[in-house]
Amino acid sequence: VQVEESGGGLVQAGGSLRLSCTASGSTFDYYALGWFRQGPGKEREGVACFSWNGGNTFYADSVKGRFTISRDNAKNTVYLQMNSLNPEDTAMYYCAADDSDYSGGDCLSTTEYNYWGQGTQVTVSS
Repeated sequence: VQVEESGGGLVQAGGSLRLSCTASGSTFDYYALGWFRQGPGKEREGVACFSWNGGNTFYADSVKGRFTISRDNAKNTVYLQMNSLNPEDTAMYYCAADDSDYSGGDCLSTTEYNYWGQGTQVTVSS
């Protein structure tokens, strides 16, 4: 599975960005898909995700009400709409996919994924 992100950039505080991620494979509909971020000097953390088999969505508390994850299965694409951005959102954002059988795990956990993109930088200026 090939994973590729796009859509990062520089935005002022209060602004919005939409990230896109395409993942190859014929069973995309059933993938767990997650967005993660890693700020300078910080560990990678889960931001938003779809659980396995096109199921529920989950968000980190820090982004609830501001970020929205969505997917277009016809395009093998998952999106992250980010609104009301603040400087604390500055990070490299990564998309991840998992094509294994449903594991019942935590789709916000980095350990659940076996395919990762290279990342796209998001910088929020104050």
